[in-house]
Order: sequence, then structure tokens, then C-alpha cells
Amino acid sequence: MTPAAFDLVSIGAGLSFAAALDDVAAALDTRTSLVISAPPGTGKTTLVPPLLALRSEGRVIVTQPRRVAARAAARRLAELDGSPLGARVGFTVRGEHVLGPHARVEFVTAGVLLRRMLADPGLDGVDAVVIDEVHERALETDLLIGLLGEVRELRDDLTLVAMSATLDAQRIAAVIGSVDTAAPIVAHTVPAHPLTELWAPSPVPRLDERGVTRGFLDHVARTAASAARNLVRADPAADVLVFAPGAREVAEIARRLRGEDSGDEPGGFDVRELHGQMSAPTQDAVIRGRGPSDPPRIIVTTSLAESSLTVPGVRLVIDSCLSRFPRRDAARGMSGLVTAGSARSSAVQRAGRATRQGPGTVIRCVDERTFAAAPARPAPEIATADLADAALLLACWGTPGAAGLRLIDPPPADSLAEAQTVLHDLGATDAHGHATAEGRALARIPVDPRLARALIEGSPLVGARLAAEVVALLGGDLRVADADVAGAIVALRHGRGPDTQRWSRETERLLRFVPPSHGRGGVDDAGLVIALAFPARIARRVEHATDGATFLLASGTRAGVRGPLAGVEWLAVADVARASGQAARGSGAIIRAAAAITEAHAERAADHLLTDRVEAEFTGGRITARRERRLGAIVRASVPVRPTAPEGRDAVRRALEARGLDVFTWSDPADQLRRRLALLHHALGAPWPDVSDAALTATLADWLGPEIDALANGTPTTRIDLAPALRRLLPWPAATEFDALAPERLEVPTGSRIRIAYPPHDDPATRPVVAVKLQECFGWAQTPRLAGGRVPVLFHLLSPAGRPLAVTDDLASFWSGPYAQVRAEMRGRYPRHPWPEDPWQAAPTRHTKNRAARG
Repeated sequence: MTPAAFDLVSIGAGLSFAAALDDVAAALDTRTSLVISAPPGTGKTTLVPPLLALRSEGRVIVTQPRRVAARAAARRLAELDGSPLGARVGFTVRGEHVLGPHARVEFVTAGVLLRRMLADPGLDGVDAVVIDEVHERALETDLLIGLLGEVRELRDDLTLVAMSATLDAQRIAAVIGSVDTAAPIVAHTVPAHPLTELWAPSPVPRLDERGVTRGFLDHVARTAASAARNLVRADPAADVLVFAPGAREVAEIARRLRGEDSGDEPGGFDVRELHGQMSAPTQDAVIRGRGPSDPPRIIVTTSLAESSLTVPGVRLVIDSCLSRFPRRDAARGMSGLVTAGSARSSAVQRAGRATRQGPGTVIRCVDERTFAAAPARPAPEIATADLADAALLLACWGTPGAAGLRLIDPPPADSLAEAQTVLHDLGATDAHGHATAEGRALARIPVDPRLARALIEGSPLVGARLAAEVVALLGGDLRVADADVAGAIVALRHGRGPDTQRWSRETERLLRFVPPSHGRGGVDDAGLVIALAFPARIARRVEHATDGATFLLASGTRAGVRGPLAGVEWLAVADVARASGQAARGSGAIIRAAAAITEAHAERAADHLLTDRVEAEFTGGRITARRERRLGAIVRASVPVRPTAPEGRDAVRRALEARGLDVFTWSDPADQLRRRLALLHHALGAPWPDVSDAALTATLADWLGPEIDALANGTPTTRIDLAPALRRLLPWPAATEFDALAPERLEVPTGSRIRIAYPPHDDPATRPVVAVKLQECFGWAQTPRLAGGRVPVLFHLLSPAGRPLAVTDDLASFWSGPYAQVRAEMRGRYPRHPWPEDPWQAAPTRHTKNRAARG
């Protein structure tokens, strides 16, 4: 029988956070937002939701960063409450829903709540939202904070609680509080159980160009096995938790611990795996712990067990000190998961798993110096991840680019701009960044919007099932052997591999988002589905050898691949990552998932990237033209042509934009004119033009039109004089003052007209220089200034032999001071030249004393 109300005393028995519930209630008596900081295992996730339910009539939603954590937390609370799962406490995660109509507390992943809010922005029937594990800074959690902030501006009755074991409480409180007042903070601390830290650095590198090395996995497994044997001799009830960066490494370490490679016996241990790709029952069995008669366990896990759930019985942690996280490579247009050293805060969280229930030990598989050099905390996911999905959600919410949202960290401008371009190209957003009907349809499918597009558009072409199978494989982060997506689907269809059930379930779920299709395609058509999702990653082979091949992607990136795909001419690439070594074949990138595609399918999927135009290049100082058919950066056909006049002009402009103005030979007059114009632009601004490379290249038609025509007709670059072209940029009527503002020469007191050395056009900080013999400037007190008096001339005063004696932009100060020292040093060296004691009264001269006396 279900109890009438949550019994916090019964639920909180043995949980230290029960002592903090009065503080939580007191804070919520006056405010509707709250930050809670408490160590893992104290019971905050178990006790805060029912407390909020007792204070309200509507539902309490609790977000977790991972599905396994949401399920585990719901089961734990329902068990302590004595109610059936789903009756008053339930959960909703992707592909699984256990929640009755009268449930008061619902645990969900952040992604589930985000998409629910698109359909129900006001969260009708919800009185409180608890965002757990805020410190992980998952992208979806950060977005939730921003969206809930807007909801709370319209609903002053909605309570928002942010919780974590370790977080920057003041910063979070400022964001979730009101504009004027930060949210209150309830911090709960408990005495920590002792932790023994040991170090087991690996004798081999942890990482190479292909990822985690086999030697390092061997080292982690040996370290775990040896330490586990020592542990159970002292404490038979203790379990071991081993942290690896990803599911593949978890499986590899577990296999070694079971002795599957060597044939050794596992030594009486129950070796378990725990990661997000496992089935829910398997995950739950690990989290529930073991019975008193069960053998001791070695649990090999990803960061899944780092902070969002408790694995009971653990007294020893073996930490690989490696993590896997999303990272965007802007230079190559790639996004994906990378493996690197863990942040120290993550290592501290992992070590804390060993002291949840008593004294514990952590063994880190690095040395102390490597650990100390690790970053203090991981970068927020919003700063490193591909933002296409987030940008679509924001567009559907009505805040394109997160404009006006209060976020912990804003999305990086370049990443956001790239994501918005992707959405616009998909037709998901309009010219103003707002979601279109197509965009809202894509947002309803819980996968990357590019994969959602492939599912919708690919189904009529290849059949709904194949499209769903490909999207389920790519969206599920499943391992693809030899990078061959088609081969992986065949294996999954035949039930080979540990991911079959999860992939099958995801395929069936995706099929619900598309109507039945009459399109029929074989597995060889998988490449078309990939190309519909990632048209810029269509690739053509450009180099082939016995050890692999190099492909050029439509985006312009080169990437290497080995195995069966190396023999294919065209590929649709789903996953490409930065890499070095033989696998990348010198390209700097490696293809990790792809499928063969026909040229016809490539054209169909990327028709917007197809071009047929005349391209020009400078060869031997002349323009040569070719008609090229391209798919993005991939040249499909190229033949020499004599272009028409318009084609020639367009081709020359593109060649100049690609090669820059250095293809020309800059004459001295042209260079000097450019320098003079640059000085006026930097000193005075408009109307004097910007003559930087970027500005001139962007305005070729304004100043280089006749020369472009000449180049298109075959005139070599060496015969192009840029001085007359640059004069076309002189602004009218200000051009009449050009020679006065930036004269070519400067007249000195002797009447000599000395050429002014203007600074380079791209160095505005350097001063214009006049190099003149010192004697020609006697009596000159006022230092000349250019650009209407804004830029003083820098004088290089020279000896009679033309060697520098002094540098000054203040002639009056020079005659009154440093001149005396110069005179003392020089009059003996140059006795035939005048060195008067009073330079103010001496007549300026270009000659010796005798020559000056003769007149």
C-alpha cells in the first residue's frame, strides 16, 4: 500500500543530509531559488525532492546528467519510500518511462526536460525543478539553467534548486537568483573518511595517435588485479572501482582482468563493466551492489560513476587519470570525442568513491608530477562541444544564439556561428535565426539535427529502417570496426557485438518519428544516409597505397583511412578526428566512421555544394584558366579554357582573393603611395581608405578594375603598375590635400627636399622618418608634423659621412641638450664641417666650412 505522504524521517535514516533539511526549508520559506552543496553520498539527491514535494501540490522534476543515474536515484527513493516504482516516484529517460499519473517526483535526464520544455514552455503542473550535479557543467544542464531562468520570470511560484558535490556556489547562486539578489546557499559538510593516495605510473605511454595504448591498458589491469588481491585479504567485503575513459577501454580492461587474453583464472573476483552503452538491467545490477555470499567485485567504469551515482561497497579506486569528452576542431570543421588527461577535480571525485562508507585508497596510474600538471577542472562542455543541437533548441525556444538568457558561461561566438550556419543550411532556421517548421520537426527527434535530417530525408530514398539503423548507429556512439559503417550494420543485424540490443531498441524508437516508407535500399546505401547528414564530409580518394589511403573531404580537409574503405573512390564520412602517425597518412586527421557512396548519390546529397565555373591561377606571372566541376573542395573535372571576359574577370578576382596582392611586383612609387595612404587612414580615419591586404582584396572592383581586365586578357603581373590603381582610392575632394597631409618629401632649412620614409602599411605604430645631415637643421626649432599636425616626424640626424648621430622627434630639446655631447665627439672627427657652440644662431648648410665661406 502506498503511504499517504513522504516520511522524511524514515527516508533520511542514516543519511547525514537529513540534518540540513531544516536549513533548506528555511531558505525556501523566503526564496524560490536555492543552491545546495554537499559531498557525494550524504543523501541530498534522496532527501531534497520529497521535501519539495511536501511543500507543494505539483510535481517535482529532478534532472540527472545520465540515464543510469536518473533510474538509480528514482529506484532508491521509491525503495526508501516504500512505494512501487512509478507510483509516487518515477523516471523518464530516452527510451524508458516508468511514471504513474499521480507521481510526485520524476527523475529525468537534462535532455528529456529540455525537449519537454519546447512542447510545454510553462511546465504546467510542475512546482519545482532540481538540477543535480551542476558541477559537471554538461551542455544540456547549462542550457536548462538559462531556459528555466526565463520560465521563472513568468512563474514566480516555480522553485529552482541547483545541487552538486563540488561547485562554484557563489557563481551558480548569482545566475539562478534574481537580477538583484543571488540565491541563498545551503552548504552541508561531513567529516571525510581517510583516503590513502598511491601512485603507479605506467612504464609505457598512455596515448598514441590511435588513442589509449594497449600497453597502458595492460598496466591498469595489472595494477587493479594486484591491488584487489591485497585488498580482499584485509577486507573480504570490499569492492574495487576502476576508472577508464570510455566503453572500449572498459571492455578491454575487464577482459584482461577476467584472464580472457591469457587464459588465467580471474582469481575469485566478479569482474563487472559499467558504462552508458550497457542495457539498463545490467547497469542497475552493478549499482545495487552484491550480497554477503557473493564474491568480491572489480567494477570497471567510465566517468559514469564519477559523481552522479553511488556504487556501494567500494574501498579501492584505480584511476587511469584519462577522460573522454567532446571537442570541436574549428580549423578542420570536425567535432567528436577526444581522450586526454583528466582534470584534477575529476580525479578528486573519483577518489571520493573509495571513502563513501569508510576509509579508502586510490591508486593513480600516473606520477605525481603529471597529476599536478593536469588542469584544475574540466572545461565546460559549452566551450568545447559542437553546438548544432543546442543552437536548434535555442532557436525553437525563441532565443537564437542564447540572446537574453542568463547562462553560467556564454557559448563561444565562433562555435555558435558555425552551428547557426549548419542549421540555416539544413533549412532549420530562417535568415534571422528563428526556427522554421522544418527546424521544429528536426528538434522533436532526439538526435543531432544533421542526423535527424538524414532520417527524415533518407527514409523515402533508402527505406525507413535502413535510415533509422544508420542514425541509431551514429547517434549512439557505437564503435565502428575498420571505420566501416555498412559492415557494422551487417554485424549488428546478425547480433554480433555487445551493442546489438541497444542499437535495436534505438532503431525501433527512431522509426516512430518517420512514416513507413516504400523506399528500399540495401546496406550499401548507408553512405547516402551519412551524406544527407554531413554533405561537407563527402570525400574522394586522392592517394592510395598498400597501407591505406588519403581522402579529400568536400570541406577541404584531408584525412586518412585504413582497411577495406581504403580501396573505395568515394566515401561519406560520419566521424573524422584529428590524429597523427601512420593512420592519418600525414593528413593530420583520421576517418573513424564512413561508408562507400556512389558519385551520383554524392551529387544528390550535396547538390548545394556543386559548382561548374572557370577558375584561374597565376602561373609564371600570367593567368591561366580552367573550367572546373567541383563538389565543395573536390575537383571532379578540370579542363583548360579560354574564358569569356566576364568569366575571366571573376576568375582573376577569385585568384587574387586566394593568393593575395603579393602576386604583383610592387614598384617603389606604388609602395610609397600605399604607405602614405596608410598613415592618413591610421591617423585621420575616414575618408582616407584602408589599404591593408584584407581591405584592398575585398574592394578589388573599386580600384583594380582595368588591371583585372588586363590580367584576364593575358597581361603578366610584372607589367601591372599599381600606383595609378591606388590613386583611384583617393577620396574626393579630400584628395586635393593629400600631398600637404602626407608629402612625399620634406623641405629642410637649407632648402633640400628630403624624402620621407613612411612606415609599412601594416605597422601604424612606426613613425615616418626623415634622415638628414645634422648641419642642414641648425636653428630649426619646430619639429614638423604630418597628417594635419597629428604625427610628428622622427629625425635621424646624420654625420657628414651619412652615419646616424641622433634620433629625435623634438628638435628644440635636441639643440638645447644632447647636441653638446654630439659636438664634443664629432668636431675632431669632422673638423672641416661646422660644429658651432650655439646651433640656434648658426646658418644651416650642406657644405664644409670653407665651401660655405666661398658662398
